[in-house]
Amino acid sequence: MNERQLAGIGVLITRARHQSRELAEAITAHGGKPILFPVIDIVPRPAADIGADAARLGDPDIVIFVSPNAVRYGLDYAESGALSAIGPATAAAIEAAGRTVDIRPASGYDSEHLLAEPLLRDVNDKVVRIIRGQKGRELLAETLRSRGARVDFLPVYARAIPEYTEAELENLDAEWQAGHINIVSVMSAETLHNLLSVLPGSCRHLLAQTPLVTPAARVIKEALDLLPGIPTKLAQGPQANDMVLAILELGSEAPGKT
Repeated sequence: MNERQLAGIGVLITRARHQSRELAEAITAHGGKPILFPVIDIVPRPAADIGADAARLGDPDIVIFVSPNAVRYGLDYAESGALSAIGPATAAAIEAAGRTVDIRPASGYDSEHLLAEPLLRDVNDKVVRIIRGQKGRELLAETLRSRGARVDFLPVYARAIPEYTEAELENLDAEWQAGHINIVSVMSAETLHNLLSVLPGSCRHLLAQTPLVTPAARVIKEALDLLPGIPTKLAQGPQANDMVLAILELGSEAPGKT
C-alpha cells in the first residue's frame, strides 16, 4: 500500500481528543493531514459517587461494557460476573487491564450484534450491570429485560461538548474554505449532532459537500436526514485501521484535494 496515498488530503477528526491518536497517526503514515476538532469530551464521574452507586446495586451475573471509556473508568466496579464487551476496541481495553472477556460479538461492534450472542439470549432471572456514560442507547437494557433479566445501569462518565473560541472557529472556517478539509470522520450520531451544533453556519454547507466516513450505518442515515446529499462512506469498524481503509478509498476522490 502506498504510504503517500493520502498526500494533500486533510481529514477532520471529531472524536474525543484522547481517543484520536491512533487514527491521526494512521492518516499521517499515509501522507494525509489529521485535523483534530473534537466535538465531544469524556468527563469521568467522581470515584466516590461511582462507588456509592455500585454498592447499592446487587452483585451482577454479567457486566456489559459499552465502550473503552466505560472500561477505563468502570472496570474496578466489575469484581464479579462474566465480562462482556460491545466490540473489539472495548474487549481490547478489558484485556489490556489483565481481565478476561467472556462475551463479545462474533462480528460487529454494536448492541444488535452483542445481543445475538447465546450467553445474552438466556438471561432469565440474571442480574446484568451495564457500565456506560450517563446517557446512551436503551436497546441493550430493553431487550435484556424482555428476556427476563434484571438490568442496572452504572454510569461512570459524562459526555460534554467542548467550547471553542471565535478565533478557533474562524480558523476552522478558513481551513475549510481553502480546501484543506477534504474528509470528515464521525464515530457516532451524538458526535454528528455535536459537530453541527459547534460548527459556524458558514461551515454547514461545506460539511454537506464533504465526504463523511463513519463506522455506523445509523450515522449515515442521520447524516442524510440532516444534510441531504452528503457523500458518505461506511467503514467496516471503528478501529483506526478500519477507518483509514475507508478514508483511503475516498482519498483519490476527495474534493478540494490540495
